Order: sequence, then structure tokens, then C-alpha cells
Amino acid sequence: MEIPIVNFEGYTLEESNISSQDLQKLCNSLKTAFTEVGFVYLKNTGITQHEVDEVMKISKEFFDLPAEMKLPLSRSTYNDPNHGWVSLERERLNPQRPGDLKEAFNTRLLQPDIKWPENVPGFREKQVSFFMRCKDLSLKVLKLMGRSLGLDPDVFVSAHKYIGTDKNGTTLRTLYYPPVQSDHAKEGQLRCGEHSDYGSITLVFQSPEGGLEVLSRSGEYISAPYIPGTALLNIADLMQRWTSDVFISAVHRVLLPPSGNSNTRQSLAFFVHPDDEALITCCDGSNKYPPVNSVDYLMERFKESYGRK
Repeated sequence: MEIPIVNFEGYTLEESNISSQDLQKLCNSLKTAFTEVGFVYLKNTGITQHEVDEVMKISKEFFDLPAEMKLPLSRSTYNDPNHGWVSLERERLNPQRPGDLKEAFNTRLLQPDIKWPENVPGFREKQVSFFMRCKDLSLKVLKLMGRSLGLDPDVFVSAHKYIGTDKNGTTLRTLYYPPVQSDHAKEGQLRCGEHSDYGSITLVFQSPEGGLEVLSRSGEYISAPYIPGTALLNIADLMQRWTSDVFISAVHRVLLPPSGNSNTRQSLAFFVHPDDEALITCCDGSNKYPPVNSVDYLMERFKESYGRK
């Protein structure tokens, strides 16, 4: 099994040049991907490879700074649980493994009057601009997801009104996987441990170095390689609950590089969450899952990743 590639060309949020027949075909393709794999590559989204490369370039400038220059920008220094720098091995996305061999900078707060990397000119502007580009694409996808289930196209969109404000936990993460010698890693350690995402959907943009794998419904891991010019999109846990398990939130991981490979790896992940006060109930009217408040669910999942302190 491979992750399908879907052509997004021609679709816009407010109106569409796409025929009703092609629109239905697009919805069907997304539904098939989300019910069978949980992941899909989108091509021709409007987000260019050049845009992705520019964000990765300025992110790498930040990650290359000495630790003492990044420390004042740590998550713990902000009045927000999901903004700022995450140091190497600080996260354990699989709590049964040692800390993940990656760093991250989370952008959730967009305002200019908070701490941003002073030694990386343009960092905030590029991160915020890319955040908004991902927001626009995500809303388009959410609308199509509603259509694909035969529901009101705004059923999911209406719970994401506040993306980019303090009333919504949607976050752009720029991730850096430094060089690692596999034989020097701790027993069982990975670049990113097995996990599923927490919210609605996730957009992922990768650098050419491999390592990302997705757990298929048959129980085997399949590769999710770099495909230039695409956005890799996956269903997250709240969306699986929301759809009563019609859409699946697949477990995924990032392996260590092969022995002797000292390449770094980068990715950008846009984690889309419903508005904080959104109450997530099964959209088919069933009671398969009890209602859950979006922000409460998110905070509980953070405790699992960062440790209960």
C-alpha cells in the first residue's frame, strides 16, 4: 500500500472553477484516502516548494544558534503551553521510548510584541506568513471533508473560526532533526517516536531526507517519502472521534538514519485544532464517543508528551 496523491488544482474556498463532477471526484478521493490510510499527498495546493524552502532556511538559522541563545525562547518562558523552543530529547511522543532526537520551534502566538529570535532577522514574519498560508489550505480541506461525508460543508470549518488567535490551539511547528550516529543512540530511541496527532488534521512539509513512516491498517509501516511540491496531510485523533472512526488517525514515526548517515532532517508541521471552546461530538449523531472539549483534550495530550509535572 502507498499513500495516495490527490490533485488539488482548481479548488478554492469561496467559489470554484471546478465542475460539480470534478468536485465530487476530489471529495471521493479524499474520503478514500482518509478512510483507508489516514494520509494523503496533496499537489497543486498553491503553496510552492520555494515557500517551504524559505521557511526551512530561516528555521535552520535559528536551530544553528547556541543553546544558550535559544533557551530564553523555551516553551516554559511563554504564558502559553504551546509556543516556543523545544530542546533535543524534551519530547517523548511515544512515552515508552527515550526522548525524541529532534528540536522544534512552535508558533502559535502571532503578535509581534512577544519574544522572537533577535538573531534571526525575518524569523517571525516568515513563520507567521506561512502559518496563514497553511490556515487557508486547511480550511479548504476541512470544507471538502464535510462534503465528502454528505454533511453540511461547514460542519468542520465552523469549529475552526479562531485559528491564529488565542482562542484556538492551531500551531505551526518547524522541526529539526540533527545529525545522529545510530549506534550511539539510546536503546529504543528514534528521531520521533510512534504517535498519532491530537487535533483535526495536520499538514506536513518535509525535506528530502527520509525516515517518516505510517502504520497501515494491516499493521505494517509504509514509507511517506519526500515528494517536492506536495503537502502531506493526515487525520488526527479528534477528527477520528468526530467522524465516529470513519476517518482514521494513523500512527506514524520518524526512524533514525541508516548507520553512517549523518544527514540532518527538517519538516514543517501545521497542527490544526478546533477552537478551544468547541465541543466535539460525533457528527453522525451517534454516541460512539462522549462529547469532549477541544482545549481540555489538547492539554491532556500535551501532558503525555512532555511528562506530568
